[in-house]
Amino acid sequence: MPFVYILYSPSCNQFYTGATKVAVESRLEWHISKHYENNFTTKTADWEFFFEIECDTINQAFKVEKHIKAMKSKKYINDLKKYPEMAEKLKLKYTTI
Repeated sequence: MPFVYILYSPSCNQFYTGATKVAVESRLEWHISKHYENNFTTKTADWEFFFEIECDTINQAFKVEKHIKAMKSKKYINDLKKYPEMAEKLKLKYTTI
């Protein structure tokens, strides 16, 4: 099942948003171990799981990821977690028929 996942780093006080078809726990481990060279997440190793959105297709997940990144807002990301209906609306917005 495809997911959009959001990680949080307490030391950087920053979020990272990604999309995957792999288990979110595996992706978190890959980011912590710096598996992705030259990636934003190599700045630190204290990434923790913050939030995920289960999507219907990987294409939908990529579109939702792009939307979240375009918002460039910690408040928006915190609100996604606080108000699950926001994530549902995002999924509907990027549903492909």
